Amino acid sequence: MKAPPERLSFGWAKFFAGIFFGSLISWFVFIYMHGVTQEHQIVLISNLKGEIIDLKKSNSTLIENHERLNEENKKNLIVQEIKVSILNAEQYNINKFTKHQVESAVVNDLNNLLTQDIKSVSQNRELLRRAIENKVYKKDDRRFKLEIDTIYFDTVLEITLKIKSTK
Repeated sequence: MKAPPERLSFGWAKFFAGIFFGSLISWFVFIYMHGVTQEHQIVLISNLKGEIIDLKKSNSTLIENHERLNEENKKNLIVQEIKVSILNAEQYNINKFTKHQVESAVVNDLNNLLTQDIKSVSQNRELLRRAIENKVYKKDDRRFKLEIDTIYFDTVLEITLKIKSTK
């Protein structure tokens, strides 16, 4: 059996030296590229953190303004729409057209309540009740006297009426 030579051949020495220097150079290139990309990521993250802080500040400012405006608007809610319905029209054999005409007449009488403060309208509910109940509505040679069943005060003033008597 022959003992292996103590020295490597020149070809193998060049091969291992190439592997060593190639891995060393590739390691430095990898470290450089990794550092550049990490630096880019750090700059991007710091910019985004700054934007997040700015957006949180503006968001809190907008929320405070929105809440303040909501509180002001709650104090000054106004009547935006009036809905009137007659409950017992079928009992008095009133057709839908006549019923609609009477409801429209009541809405026309109450049009001055539009864009008024809900609080002031609700304080004058007795005046509203008398204005509707004391008026006689004439449609199709019939006279209608109305009685208020319920009133709901909100941005939409909802009034349900009953026909009291017809002649």
